[in-house]
Amino acid sequence: MREDLPDRRTLLRTIPAVGGLALLGGPLTGRAAATTTAAPIVKPLPPELFIAHGTNAETRWEALRDVGFRVPNDRFFVRNHTATPLIDATTWRLRVHGSGVRRPQELSYAQLRSMPSVTLDAAIECAGNGRSFFGTQQGQAASGTPWRLGGIGVARWRGVPLSAVLRRAGLSGDAVSVMPSGLDASFVSGGEDLGRVRRPLPIAKALDDVLLAYEMNGEPLPPDHGYPVRVVVPSWIGIASIKWVGDIEVSAEPLSSPWDTRFYRLFGPGYPEGGSAPLTRQVTKSAFELAWEASVPSGSPYTLHGRSWSGRGRITRVEVSTDGGARWRPAKLLDGGGGPAWTRWRAAWPDPLPGGHRLLARATDETGAAQPATTPFNDLGYLFDAVVVHPVTVV
Repeated sequence: MREDLPDRRTLLRTIPAVGGLALLGGPLTGRAAATTTAAPIVKPLPPELFIAHGTNAETRWEALRDVGFRVPNDRFFVRNHTATPLIDATTWRLRVHGSGVRRPQELSYAQLRSMPSVTLDAAIECAGNGRSFFGTQQGQAASGTPWRLGGIGVARWRGVPLSAVLRRAGLSGDAVSVMPSGLDASFVSGGEDLGRVRRPLPIAKALDDVLLAYEMNGEPLPPDHGYPVRVVVPSWIGIASIKWVGDIEVSAEPLSSPWDTRFYRLFGPGYPEGGSAPLTRQVTKSAFELAWEASVPSGSPYTLHGRSWSGRGRITRVEVSTDGGARWRPAKLLDGGGGPAWTRWRAAWPDPLPGGHRLLARATDETGAAQPATTPFNDLGYLFDAVVVHPVTVV
């Protein structure tokens, strides 16, 4: 077996001891043998690194203070709809089919890895990142996982452009929609089985910068992040980046799923009855690399650190306030805007006086999109882009 292809025994050693380890007794949908645990997330979730939210795990921002531009795999947030499957890459297959291709394909892991690869730095961010602030900051709570801002991570992904796989399958000129599907268990909502997580991409995006990734930060994808192969869709909401992908339908007719009709639209006051158009690009956000309600020493100048990002383009400006917005100071950008990922920054706090303070950071991207004071409410709490009030105490 190749050194870059972990075997089942190696993967099983990465699982924390949990009760009720269940073995699925055959190949997953005929293409990938797998195991699944009773726990929704495989990797350890130490409380100093994560806030656990059931099937999800939010990265603590203070855990990113000294890690560099990319988030290490062990600190990368987890967004699961069900439980992390453990898939045997030796039996995994990627099926590419549908009315939009002339030569349907079934690719093995080795075949995919033998194709020319590319590497890119890109952010994966849950569309609900920042959701809790609709309630705590704007007084109108939205349903869903109560993320603060830790539902995002940037990694270096390596894999094969989706466009190369589609062209290998003989992409037809009338193809309009590409729908990757995951190999995790079916998702049940309100007692209804909605099937495996899947969401269509328009053909233009699928042929642009989408990656079928098999490495994350120089290592094979960890189970929680899509091993053996996941989709990476730069700049778009995280649901587009399907994990554990095993099936790609290419169609000459528009495709849809619950993840672009029932979910991942804006619903509520001010929106059409059927919701907005399906969500695509992420919005502009900023976060301090500080614990929530952190303690900051008084008596000398203090340097604040943080990160800002946007799905629309590079960050061109970040401003920071240490007095709740009365005064703003420019922050120094450290990564040249970060492209489709994020940029780190730092800002001086010359006079941290004892007592409670409200820190604010607001970013502007290259399109001119800047963080507003408030975000219009939507029922599912998506795309919160307002300036976040970060409480600290100077001691």
